[in-house]
Amino acid sequence: ALSTTEQIRKIRELPVSFEEKKHDVYLCVLLCCLLLLQSMRRFGYSIKSARQTLQLWQGIMKEIGGKFGSSVLNYFVLLKWLLLFNIFSFLVNFGFITIPLLVYDLSLNVSPNVSFRGLELLTGAGYFNYTIMYYGSYSNETIRGLVDYDMQLAYFFTISVYMVLCGLVLIFSMASSFKKNYALADPASNSAWQLLCSWDFSITNEKAVNQRKNNLRIQLKESLSEKAHRERQTTSEQLKQYGIYFGSWLLSTGLAAGCGASIFYLYTETWSALKEAETLLVPFVVSLMNMVIPLFFSLFNKFEQYSSQRKQIYALLFRNVLLRISILGVLCYYWMNTVPQKFTCWEPMVGQALYRLVIVDFIFLMLGSLFGEFLSNVIGTKIQPRLGVPEFDVARNVLEIIYAQTLAWIGIYFSPLLPVIQILKFFILFYLKKVSLTHNCQPPRRSGRAAQMKTIFIFLLFFPFFVGALSIVAYTSWRLTPSEQCGPFRGLNSTFSVTGEWIDHVNNNSSNHWVGWIYQNVIRSEIFYFLSTLIILVIIYIFWQLIQGRKQLIVLLRRQIINVSLNCPPE
Repeated sequence: ALSTTEQIRKIRELPVSFEEKKHDVYLCVLLCCLLLLQSMRRFGYSIKSARQTLQLWQGIMKEIGGKFGSSVLNYFVLLKWLLLFNIFSFLVNFGFITIPLLVYDLSLNVSPNVSFRGLELLTGAGYFNYTIMYYGSYSNETIRGLVDYDMQLAYFFTISVYMVLCGLVLIFSMASSFKKNYALADPASNSAWQLLCSWDFSITNEKAVNQRKNNLRIQLKESLSEKAHRERQTTSEQLKQYGIYFGSWLLSTGLAAGCGASIFYLYTETWSALKEAETLLVPFVVSLMNMVIPLFFSLFNKFEQYSSQRKQIYALLFRNVLLRISILGVLCYYWMNTVPQKFTCWEPMVGQALYRLVIVDFIFLMLGSLFGEFLSNVIGTKIQPRLGVPEFDVARNVLEIIYAQTLAWIGIYFSPLLPVIQILKFFILFYLKKVSLTHNCQPPRRSGRAAQMKTIFIFLLFFPFFVGALSIVAYTSWRLTPSEQCGPFRGLNSTFSVTGEWIDHVNNNSSNHWVGWIYQNVIRSEIFYFLSTLIILVIIYIFWQLIQGRKQLIVLLRRQIINVSLNCPPE
């Protein structure tokens, strides 16, 4: 076959008239355009295929979804998402805070009496306290060069912009997921949904398909039997059930409050007297509570007998969230109120405490995967076969990584390079959980709607965990006085006051008065925030009305379908 160039040359050499040659030239141009479009289309497909191939863990994600379904896949998707959060955080912090400092001063202010002993990898103290790992090692000077680089402004705006971007990403992701999975959902069609719409088409493994069929059949039987049981329940049985609910929630709340109180007592009694190795006591107790107390919550759940699986999952989630929030709340209260009074350079001490929590939490996660799930599998298959292979608890595992990410968000102000530890932690945890899932676990027998559970997980990541972390960072910046002997904000009344000094400096430049006017009349204006809040509330109300209108329209259309089917005569 001749190439396109040779074909065109042969056509030009043919002894034909000018009109025919002209027509042939048009055909050649059309042929070239078609070939060009085809080549561009193939190139686009190649780029798309290469991009999918280069995506992190793309093949592993397909394998997990095919064997264990979308509910388990949601955990690994969220883990990958949080890993990307930390990679972005590390690049931003290292690029705008750490690199300028290293270029300005490569030497470390390490005392001659301090040496690296290895224990610092667990405690974060000692040698690490003199490195760029913590807040105290960063300068408050302006680096002079081709362009003046103010380290105070760089530190403040880097942390602020990162937290704002994280919040926006979470809000848009949560809104998009809610619109797709919750806005028009019908709570009355649970049985129909189980029968007609609950099949997970991502499952491709034959064993997983048969198991999913069996689980679906059991769920339908349980749903029908529970409905019949509720209809036959007497008043005394209902009161007994409500009493069980009240007792379980009272015990759960008491356990969460007791854990918080015990952590506060442990901190206040032992903080100043502990040696370096003994500082691991509090992180060890916190991680032990986060591992053991949820087992009691699961035990309470078995006695409560909720009418639906979703209610059972939501109750368990709320109790675990309450436990972690109570512990984090006590820790943050102590860090913000007691530590600044005990130490002249207090920010690195908080950074070390968060470092230890991250490391010890990682150790407990590894032990839980390597031994907890492994031993459960051995017991369920060798010692007590009636227990069977343990299920992969999606809700518990998701809350574990959300809690770990919350520690990183709180610690970003006190330890700008803490995301490095978090990147290594999530990267190892991904493969560890994948191996444990494949060899020790099976998919959940009664899985909820995977898409709606994903929405719940994103919501929990945003509120209360991200909002709580953002509140701690904001409170530190607005209310607390920075250390006078270390850190980029030494000598200032608060971290946020660096913006006021910058605005005063800008106002001295006659060409930038508009920046000072915006700061004084917009950013520091209560009226601006009041009007912004009012506009947001109006927009939320409008969208809520649209959703209600769509729901009413769906109800009317369903009634119309029923009326048409009743009035239509059979053929």
